[in-house]
Amino acid sequence: MRFQLLGPLALADGPDTVVLQPSKPANLLAALLLNANSTVSAGYLQRAVWGEEQPATAKAALQTCVLRLRRLFAKHGVTGTSIEAVPGGYRIVARPPTLDLLAFRDQVRRATAMDRDPEAELYTLRDALSLWQGALLANVRSAVLHRDEVPRLAEERLRVVERVCDLLLGLGRCGEALVDLWTATRVYPGHERFHEQLIEALYRGGRQSQALAEYRRVKDFLREELGVDPAPSLRRLELSILRGEELGAVGPAAFGATASGQAVGSGSASGRAAPAVSASGAVVGSGSAAAGAVAMSRVVRGETVPQPDAETPEPAPEPAPGPDPATAPAPVTAPARAPVTTPAPEPAPVPPGAIVEAPGAAGARVPPADAGIGPVPVVPHFTGRAAEAEAMAARLTAPPPTGPADHRALTVVVSGAPGIGKSALAQYVARQVGDAFPAGRLLVRMTRADGEPRTAGEVSAALAGALGAAGEGRALLILDDVVDADQVRPLLTPEGPPGAGPGLAVVVTSRMGLGGLIATHGGWVQRLTAFAEAESYGLLLAALGAERVEAEPDAAHRLTAVCGHFPAALRILTARLLTRPGLRLADAVDWLGDDPLARLTLTDSPGHSVTGLFDRALDRLDPRLSRAFTHLAQGPPELLADGGPEHEGPVPEAVREQLADAGLLEDGPPGPYRIHGLLRAHVRRTARIRDRRTEKV
Repeated sequence: MRFQLLGPLALADGPDTVVLQPSKPANLLAALLLNANSTVSAGYLQRAVWGEEQPATAKAALQTCVLRLRRLFAKHGVTGTSIEAVPGGYRIVARPPTLDLLAFRDQVRRATAMDRDPEAELYTLRDALSLWQGALLANVRSAVLHRDEVPRLAEERLRVVERVCDLLLGLGRCGEALVDLWTATRVYPGHERFHEQLIEALYRGGRQSQALAEYRRVKDFLREELGVDPAPSLRRLELSILRGEELGAVGPAAFGATASGQAVGSGSASGRAAPAVSASGAVVGSGSAAAGAVAMSRVVRGETVPQPDAETPEPAPEPAPGPDPATAPAPVTAPARAPVTTPAPEPAPVPPGAIVEAPGAAGARVPPADAGIGPVPVVPHFTGRAAEAEAMAARLTAPPPTGPADHRALTVVVSGAPGIGKSALAQYVARQVGDAFPAGRLLVRMTRADGEPRTAGEVSAALAGALGAAGEGRALLILDDVVDADQVRPLLTPEGPPGAGPGLAVVVTSRMGLGGLIATHGGWVQRLTAFAEAESYGLLLAALGAERVEAEPDAAHRLTAVCGHFPAALRILTARLLTRPGLRLADAVDWLGDDPLARLTLTDSPGHSVTGLFDRALDRLDPRLSRAFTHLAQGPPELLADGGPEHEGPVPEAVREQLADAGLLEDGPPGPYRIHGLLRAHVRRTARIRDRRTEKV
């Protein structure tokens, strides 16, 4: 059993998750877990549960809340974690395997020890960030915790994101860094370090005009919204871009903070002095852009992160006061970091996710491409697909074939419509069968963030290092979002990718059926369709918790119907409902039913939307097929039949087969073709919007 704090407060047991309903015991549990293994005073707990104005019976009621939590632990079989009454308050005992916050901090501590191996550090930090599952404590209604604790936790995550982007820039993977930085700068517009990293990534990627435009945008924001000028490091970076100067090697931005979020002052193990902080919260003496130094936000939650100045060091000020040692976790100081440099030409062990670089002209090193390789992440609230998961696990863990050594890798193709849950199923099964693959499991994204497919040669070069460093025994690869068979055929030769050992297993996820790949290379196909009604209801139970769903079962079933039992829609819906714990499911049915396509999106992450998902899928189609599908979706269902209406004429079966192969039509011969209701509604809605835009006034 595992407690989840990095998102909605929940109890997780493998794939099963119980999201706690907003309540006083939930407030108490969150307060204890945020200070796990430390004594938390009864007075603080009472404020966390009831707020600053407490009832006269708060002391006795606190004991009742503790009793209710202990009963909850017993009900769900929680072992290894207990609430202890200690002098002056209470303490909850937890370890990294039982609390995601401790696991996150443990991963960050491990990463700080990898100062001379940037690839391994990057891998570890990304693994740590994968533990964050959504809005922090969305189901905990404690003003004290949201005021005092949530900003501190959010700052811990931002520091790790900063470090990840610094590592990507240092490794020359600017395109990969841009994916994170575009989002970070829009979500945190006052966080100057993210803007500096974004501008640097654009410039290093040869996009000088965009880099200058981004500088002007952030400069206008800081002046108009905050009344301040950009930090000196940002101004120096702009000057370097205007002069067309080489920025030189990217120096790593030291964390300058402990894993728990406590500032590191002078005398810390890092050996770096913390910059002074002005009354407005501005960091004084931020570092140079050429060395990759940082200028932190001047306004984000009133907190600052000390950062080095490579060119103009400031005298070390007095260290800022840290959290109350009675409630704060023990600090872990980040060690000094060596500069991130391009790997030397001679052969060296390459950690997972690395790319083997090709030498350029005159011995120069070509910057590595965006590898897109990493550990297989956890799938939150995975449910349904029991038969499919069991069958896939059985095939992947079956003994490798015996006989001649020229057999190809065991291949499983998971196909289906966009958003149907292909990647989630592949990742879930991969984590379940980990014991069968001692050489590791890797997720290989076959499509870049901009939608462009990676070439087989690029992926093969990246896998050479990743598999070569993975260890002995079988390995499992997930080739995610494959666009066509030719993209993966070179990776499925009898020899396999460079570095692959015997018995390699490969899971391919694709919107395409990839029948040609199966015909030439063998393998097994798992075609996914929309959830059954029971599976949709099970997803709501797993994500929202049994108490909330079973209180309104009819409304829950209506919600799944409005979503068309479509997995991507259901996951977006549950994420929205978790951020609004007081919204009744019956009210959500009316709210969603008014315009489901517009409301099946995450406001803080517009890329996570049903409409965006469908748009990206349609953009991949050949224009001829796209026009044919638009015609089919706007017309009557009879258009999908062989004959079609007399006044319309039939759509050729070859076209319908291609659309079905692309996951946009369901079923087909010998039965009728169908278009999912949400997809049909999206095409019609898009056409109406387009018509309104071109309508004459």
